[in-house]
Amino acid sequence: MENLFRLVDQDQGFFQRKWTLVNGPLIVGAGPSGLATAACLREQGVPFVVLERAECIASLWQKRAYDRLKLHLPKQFCQLPKVPFPEDFPEYPTKKQFIEYLESYAKRFDINPKFNECVQSARYDETSGFWRVKTVRGSNKAEFEYICRWLVVATGENAESVVPDIDGLADFGGEVIHASEYKSGEKFKGQNVLVVGCGNSGMEVSLDLANHNASPSMVVRSSVHVLPREVLGKSTFELAVLMMKWLPLWLVDMILLILAWLVLGNIEKYGLKRPLMGPLELKNSKGKTPVLDIGALEKIKSGDIQVVPGIKRLSRGRLELVNGEKLDVNSVVLATGYRSNVPSWLQEGEFFSKNGFPKAPFPNGWKGKGGLYAVGFTRRGLSGASSDAINIAQDIGKAWKQENKQPKKRTIACHRRCISLSQF
Repeated sequence: MENLFRLVDQDQGFFQRKWTLVNGPLIVGAGPSGLATAACLREQGVPFVVLERAECIASLWQKRAYDRLKLHLPKQFCQLPKVPFPEDFPEYPTKKQFIEYLESYAKRFDINPKFNECVQSARYDETSGFWRVKTVRGSNKAEFEYICRWLVVATGENAESVVPDIDGLADFGGEVIHASEYKSGEKFKGQNVLVVGCGNSGMEVSLDLANHNASPSMVVRSSVHVLPREVLGKSTFELAVLMMKWLPLWLVDMILLILAWLVLGNIEKYGLKRPLMGPLELKNSKGKTPVLDIGALEKIKSGDIQVVPGIKRLSRGRLELVNGEKLDVNSVVLATGYRSNVPSWLQEGEFFSKNGFPKAPFPNGWKGKGGLYAVGFTRRGLSGASSDAINIAQDIGKAWKQENKQPKKRTIACHRRCISLSQF
């Protein structure tokens, strides 16, 4: 069924559209989540196709990550299924090292995504029992269609940059970039830079700017939990994981906040107000990740990073804050986060919610109906994605092996479905 053609009658004549029947699941996204799922399927002996809109794997890391970025968690919590990080890698691998790990991972499991292929829509055809996935490929935007029994959504939580609506931003005049475009503070040396956002990206961008002799002002509009990355040489995240095995969530949160106060001191006097909800409870209920401090707080305490309240408006080279204070600003970096892009292309409303995340909470958000799966939407980082990938591969593998026990019946069923599909 490979590379078949069909003619579609339109008002202005005929055009050709290629389509193919996928022998196995179709995975949308070649980031860590998609690679993990593909590797687990390979172990199950299940064939698959991976689609990627960029020209490389892990495009978020390769194209939209700043130079100083490292994994925020120890490497043992970030490894993908079947393959640990090399022993000579540091506890917190660098951006370059993580990309090397992913490229080696893809090569090891013979994962060869179809690059420069952007999914435009995907819908389930109940008549045939297949998913119909339409894409455009290459610079000429040629249309293509994939038909598959199983669809794995692996586009992740951070597919699209979030750009807020700031009064006067269009008239600002200086450089305005999203954190996904930020690489280094070197070109901002000597500038007054406004960093909008105080999450992990906002903190790290501000730290990098300060280290390159820029003068960053970081906008903190809401409360935020700041925790030390390590306590007495031990990862704070690892401590939390260990405590969660024996203690209730509220008590672990209380212990983490006490440790944070002992290590970091009272951060509220620097304009960083803590939420009423504990860091783990907030992460589980709202998906808001606590900031793991790697040096930004010291720069805030020294005045090298200025914490400012919300923005009232921007004008040419000037910033007015909600408290009436005015500042001179040369450039703006929007560390305002990312969002899922699933609602823009997946025509389905039962499994995924309008925000592009599965409706069912972890650990039950990996499987929908009709052969639909989701990986990398757990808000639990790479460990959550790995858990989803293992579950998905086992589930598809079981169905695949069951069908292949009766090849004749499977062939007849496939022909019937293809006849049904040809009627569209």
